Amino acid sequence: MPSVDDGESTTVTPAAAPRVAIVGRPNVGKSTLFNRLVGRRRAIVDDTPGVTRDIRESPAQLGDLAFTLLDTAGWETAGGEALEARMRRFTERAVDGADVVLFLIDARAGIVPLDESFASWLRRRASKVIVIANKCEGRAGQQGLAEAHGLGLGDPVPFSAEHGEGLSDLHDALARHIAAVAEDEDEATEAEEGEARENDAEAAKRPLLLAIVGRPNVGKSTLLNRLVGEERVLTGPEAGITRDAIRVDWQWRGRQVRLVDTAGMRRRSRIEAKLEAASVADTLDTIRLADVVVVVLDAANMAEKQDLAVAGWVIEEGRALVIAVNKTDLLSDDQSAASRAWRRLADRLEASFAQVKDVPIVGFSALNGRGVERLMPKVFEIFDIWNKRVPTPKLNRWLREMETLHPPPLAKGRRIRLRFMTQIKIRPPTFVLSVSQPEELGDDYLRFLTNRLRDDFGLPGVPIRLTMRKPRNPYAGKKRGP
Repeated sequence: MPSVDDGESTTVTPAAAPRVAIVGRPNVGKSTLFNRLVGRRRAIVDDTPGVTRDIRESPAQLGDLAFTLLDTAGWETAGGEALEARMRRFTERAVDGADVVLFLIDARAGIVPLDESFASWLRRRASKVIVIANKCEGRAGQQGLAEAHGLGLGDPVPFSAEHGEGLSDLHDALARHIAAVAEDEDEATEAEEGEARENDAEAAKRPLLLAIVGRPNVGKSTLLNRLVGEERVLTGPEAGITRDAIRVDWQWRGRQVRLVDTAGMRRRSRIEAKLEAASVADTLDTIRLADVVVVVLDAANMAEKQDLAVAGWVIEEGRALVIAVNKTDLLSDDQSAASRAWRRLADRLEASFAQVKDVPIVGFSALNGRGVERLMPKVFEIFDIWNKRVPTPKLNRWLREMETLHPPPLAKGRRIRLRFMTQIKIRPPTFVLSVSQPEELGDDYLRFLTNRLRDDFGLPGVPIRLTMRKPRNPYAGKKRGP
């Protein structure tokens, strides 16, 4: 089962950590090596060639060597504007920006013409290349290891990314190009604190984790590239280009943001291939860990059933939600028809998600950039609401007012008493109501309180969780007098 990065890493890398790129032809084990060095399963791994398409990067550490590791797409010889050619250009860019290149070959398959072609290109393009003969466990890779000496890139390192064999040899090879990081108590402390940012103040210091999700080919990757102002992820007319959840660190008006581009989500009944199922599972994990989720819709077909299903998952997980309608430049020039489309979307959202009112909706064209500037203000507005805390005294004054204006129902001939209310957490706002007879209060009255909480304390567009508990009887368990 693939997993997803939670935005925090236990690896501490210097601010200007050296960049190490893993390259090679398709299906030689690049993503397996990436996961091995990063220390967790962040890249989807499958026997299908060409699983990785974008550049995935993450802090990594091998002994006393700390660096930023880049996983790249398999090297292809295609040219022009084919998907494989665009993937190759991304790999070339990663090599140009890397301090060290790890060139993987499949030792069991031996050296093939594509390896030789890539090695020839690397000799001209990169100055620090380490050849790694992967899949060398046992004796099956000995022939390929011997052939790797003829690539003209130095002695190969025998390795098994699947089993972790050869890490010490890889460390020694990297140490010739990367300086070791001195032990620092402050850095160790910082790493420990990074694993347990539990309270509100610590959480506020982290980058806002913004996930971009939606059906295939609605423009998620184009939107990410438009936001950051450069081509950071692959785009094109082909549906399903993005497979891994790709993270890009970014700043918006001085605030740190970690953008996550995800694979397109189709209806479960249409998901047949194991690889696509892994990509969707990766997207669902991203939603669970995000702060704000932007669900991208296609203006030509707003609010399909699958769009509402994706938005429903976001709300169920308690994430802050923004609906982004892309390709508005393709809407009909008939203003009345366009108005009806927007109204139909708003009505469907309201009918489908009665528990979350006034979800923000932003329309734009990611391709030409028109209207995209309206997205991030809405993202931070909903993020601040999602983090809002209501003081307990103010909350209980409000509760007394609600009890007076709209008394709870009678139960067994007695009035239900609303004893006390407090907010126990944010992200999303979560409240506990102490009630004399919680089992008798009823869902209708809870919905009334939830809607009034949203209106009176300015909590539009975010999930609100309200639970009940019965107050503890202070005399329970005590003996009565004789």
